[in-house]
Amino acid sequence: MISVTKLLLNNEYYGDKLRYVKEAKGAQHGTTHGMGPVVVWNCTRTCNLNCIHCYSSSENKKYPDELTTAEGKKFIDDLAEFNVPVILFSGGEPLVRDDLLELAAYAKDKGIRSTISTNGTLITPQMAQSFKEIGISYVGISLDGIGENNDRFRGQKGAFAKALRGIRNCLSVGQKVGLRFTINKHNFKDLDDIFKLVEEENIPRICFYHLVYSGRGNEMINEDITHEETRQVMDKIIHWTNDFHNKGIEKEILTVDNHCDGIYIYEQLKKIDRGQAERVAELLKTNGGNRSGIAIGQVDWAGNVHCDQFTQNHTFGNVKERKFADIWTDVSHPILGGLKNRKSLLKGRCGICPKVDMCNGNFRARAEAVTGDFWETDPACYLTDQELGLE
Repeated sequence: MISVTKLLLNNEYYGDKLRYVKEAKGAQHGTTHGMGPVVVWNCTRTCNLNCIHCYSSSENKKYPDELTTAEGKKFIDDLAEFNVPVILFSGGEPLVRDDLLELAAYAKDKGIRSTISTNGTLITPQMAQSFKEIGISYVGISLDGIGENNDRFRGQKGAFAKALRGIRNCLSVGQKVGLRFTINKHNFKDLDDIFKLVEEENIPRICFYHLVYSGRGNEMINEDITHEETRQVMDKIIHWTNDFHNKGIEKEILTVDNHCDGIYIYEQLKKIDRGQAERVAELLKTNGGNRSGIAIGQVDWAGNVHCDQFTQNHTFGNVKERKFADIWTDVSHPILGGLKNRKSLLKGRCGICPKVDMCNGNFRARAEAVTGDFWETDPACYLTDQELGLE
């Protein structure tokens, strides 16, 4: 996750305390030394929508073997013991679980910051009030276009209106909420309208996700935008971040799943402010780039542990059988062990890149989806040889 706001403006939000601190450098099993990773718990696979890019290939049906309430609480106990700072309840659609609020409140009582990733269509005023009362720190709601474009992407007519209503319900009770937008060739031209929506609705945060080819997203490899279009997207994000700042409007703006973005911002700043560019370079090196398998991990609905939510084809253990910490710190698995110190394993362009300390090989799931080799070059790297220092 790249904080565009932090890099461009040096504004700080909660997540930056986990991303850009010296204690994070060299940590092998968590966000910093002595802490566990941020954990995404896909607490259900069931979903009321049918999104075309869904990494869990979710449908509106009941799936077997989901962790029970009791098993979920035992899992949360283990996370607290491992000093996990944040748990992200995701899905499927997490709000279809009747015990979601109970589990989220339990995690918060154990000292874990609870957040929710949702399509937003099920957030009633009462649900938003409950989020606020139990202390949910953040609700991320997915919108992947304006109006019918979002509905087509989400597989349900009226999904945009329902999600927007969910956002407004959260805002009306003072519950922190933000947008999640997955970039692809069908919606990247909606970016200006998305930023206008963020301003008009007074939404404080937006995360732009680069497409990862996983689950149904595997069928969207040819739906991804080109490298040149990605650069255009980044130019727009940079422009709007600065524009909000110049107008005195505070927004937290992030990009996710492509660590080239940080290097791109650094290269653009070099042209106008060398001092600011070097500050950004230090932040990127401190962060260390992609930290799947280190600072972020995922547990699926059945309790299987993965390095992130897009890499469910590699399983390292199950929390019904072993504590999460024991699985996470066991480096005997070649993928999990390799991710802890991956630089010598990277191949192709990633293997010789002089800026690997800022990127850490980017996203392995994309590399494997396209080449069949987990350690090959990430095809979504849009930086030129000159920008990377390869010439």
